[in-house]
Amino acid sequence: MDRKRVVIMGAAGRDFHDFNVVYRNDPETEVVAFTATQIPGIAGRRYPAELAGALYPGGIPIVPETELERLIHDRDVDEVVFAYSDVSHETVMHAASRVLAAGADFALLGPDRTMLRSRRPVLAVGATRTGAGKSQTTRYLAGLLAEHGLTPVVIRHPMPYGDLVAQRVERFATYDDLDRFETTIEEREEYEPHLDAGRVVYAGVDYEAILHEAELEADVILWDGGNNDFPFYAPDLYIVVADPLRPGDERRYHPGETNLRMADAVVINKIDSAEPAAIDEVRAAIAELNPRATIVTARSDLTLVGPPIEGKRVVVVEDGPTLTHGGMAYGAGIVAARRFGAARLVDPRPFAVGSIADVLERYPALEPLVPAMGYGPEQTHELEATLNACDADLVLSATPIDLTRILRLEKPVTRVRYELAPIGGPSLTEIIEPVLQMARTPAVLGPKG
Repeated sequence: MDRKRVVIMGAAGRDFHDFNVVYRNDPETEVVAFTATQIPGIAGRRYPAELAGALYPGGIPIVPETELERLIHDRDVDEVVFAYSDVSHETVMHAASRVLAAGADFALLGPDRTMLRSRRPVLAVGATRTGAGKSQTTRYLAGLLAEHGLTPVVIRHPMPYGDLVAQRVERFATYDDLDRFETTIEEREEYEPHLDAGRVVYAGVDYEAILHEAELEADVILWDGGNNDFPFYAPDLYIVVADPLRPGDERRYHPGETNLRMADAVVINKIDSAEPAAIDEVRAAIAELNPRATIVTARSDLTLVGPPIEGKRVVVVEDGPTLTHGGMAYGAGIVAARRFGAARLVDPRPFAVGSIADVLERYPALEPLVPAMGYGPEQTHELEATLNACDADLVLSATPIDLTRILRLEKPVTRVRYELAPIGGPSLTEIIEPVLQMARTPAVLGPKG
């Protein structure tokens, strides 16, 4: 029998998960390739045979998305599955138009086919856009669970940019684990704050194997979604963060709108920075798209750790994905520089080198700042060189990581810390009470039903 030939369009995250869960052991389907976009250095590799399973003894090629039409024609592809996130609805349909014009079917896999079920309660956090404040919301909820005597284990949306076999299941409990798995700056931004709080974080490639490991030490699985993807695990409670600094995006982005429609509760974050009309617009969207959702409002509280910045010329480092995937022109670092009296924001463009210069050129709307790009040693070195070359008094770092752990900086560094501060609506403790109750009566781990 001829197998259906499938291509999965991805970015080294959901694409691998969808393959593992839906296609890996399906004898009626052949995944002929993944296409890659967004993340540098992924195309030209293979999804390894050790992960692809018995039906794929040679692994699966990963090719640039620019080769999609050629791939469809050369391999007589029947169906193309779109499997990455934080893109506009228009972008998704442009991809669909390319596929349809080449003669193949276009598909999106939904939650019922791709969500795994856990033996532990699952509290999931997602967002309408990258940079809405999902990570700080996850940290806040982890603290609430700990206050109630429970052990949350965080499972993070995948960012596997290195040796995929070695990264099949990653457990992070110490900084040594970050080094052992050769984590990128983007990965460290998500993991370090949890490690600082004494929490365990899992990530990797095979999320069924990851879940089996995490369940052994967790009272609650705390899913920390990446970009604005929907969860890999079926949530018992789903909390979604919306951003009033980008009102309307909750309607315009995939799968952010899906998340909003699925949410049990929506946190409207950053209300201290947003215009009242923008907050009202997000409220109206929630009321229209998901009137059953509970609404909580919150702000991002900023604090500085390090030398004072008042009167100083500062070069600002921001969380990279917020600016690139998320499309923001600035982040917490720019807000902090202005709020705490920096004399001047130093424009890094004249000093930028290598891929950092390329990123700044690609995103001309950015405020004077440096995105914390670091997808490999070379890019990390270029970030270091750029910051050292900037004619500034100090580095104002709004990435969640301690840059001095991985960069040799020749200037003082002041860190911007930002934490969720709920201020309106029901308390998050009240909202997560069903999860607390489930965790207090744990099931005995055994075969899943």
